[in-house]
Amino acid sequence: MKLCNFASLDPALRLRGIKGLEGASALDREVWHEFHANLNEAVPVSEEALRKLFGADESSELEVLPREGVRVRKRPPTGPTDTAATVKQRRGQEFFREAVLNNFGGRCGVTSLAVRDLLVASHILPWGTHPAERLNVRNGLCLSRLHDVAFDRGLISFDESLRLLLSPRLKAEISQRAVAENFGAYAGKPIQLPDDAALPELEFLAEHRAKIFRKG
Repeated sequence: MKLCNFASLDPALRLRGIKGLEGASALDREVWHEFHANLNEAVPVSEEALRKLFGADESSELEVLPREGVRVRKRPPTGPTDTAATVKQRRGQEFFREAVLNNFGGRCGVTSLAVRDLLVASHILPWGTHPAERLNVRNGLCLSRLHDVAFDRGLISFDESLRLLLSPRLKAEISQRAVAENFGAYAGKPIQLPDDAALPELEFLAEHRAKIFRKG
């Protein structure tokens, strides 16, 4: 019920017609606004608290899975111990990944691929140039690793109706089976999202089309 109280404060959910419960208290509102006023600080702290609650150390990954709950598993080796700053950054990235993947129902928005290890939480506005939007779930797309690279390199984008766009570069290679099956088959089709998902921010996608998407 507490989460449903918070849902009533979420503008992204209200856009989808999801009202939540009407019993949100003044303290609920205070917590909501304090958390979202500075996501870059609040998210790593919250992620760290969640990891401690479930006993996930630095060698472990923590995933929040719909209908399954929390899963902790060993992280693949990554080399030397991270600095505190790197750990903080990774905490934010972990939060963003879980939030985006779950917002998309754990499936690629283009192909519906549901193998979690092959999915990426793609930033619409790049991480490096838009720090204020790094942890904004509406700045995220759940894509397969292949489609994530294509989006990042401007080979694909999405229009104002969230339909897949192919760049002229990809269209020129559509005779290749891999291109036809992985891109051509989905061209013009809208992003697949659960009914209660927060939609990707259309202004962010417009900026991606203007600055990153290859039109020639």
